[in-house]
Amino acid sequence: FRFKDSLAEDLGRADLVISHAGAGSCLETLEIGKPLIVVINEKLMHNHQLELAKRLHRDGHVLRCNCSTLVETLQSMDLSTLKPFPPGQPEKFALFLDKVVGIQ
Repeated sequence: FRFKDSLAEDLGRADLVISHAGAGSCLETLEIGKPLIVVINEKLMHNHQLELAKRLHRDGHVLRCNCSTLVETLQSMDLSTLKPFPPGQPEKFALFLDKVVGIQ
């Protein structure tokens, strides 16, 4: 997609999501339990997408590739090897924030 206000409906209907490795795209997809292939943009400077993709891949939550290996990844993928992404725990972040700002 070039631009959409929300991908929630599309993600909900998807059997497989292929996306760049932006944090929002990855987390939104993983939080609803959809299998995800992240395609690394190797032209980015200070490539935070690569770091995130490597970590999510190492933890078993996503498959990763680049543009030139996407077809190979699709042909050889085994989605049953992917591990569910643990649900977020916003209460932990809230407690951390309370400590930082001095609210007890």
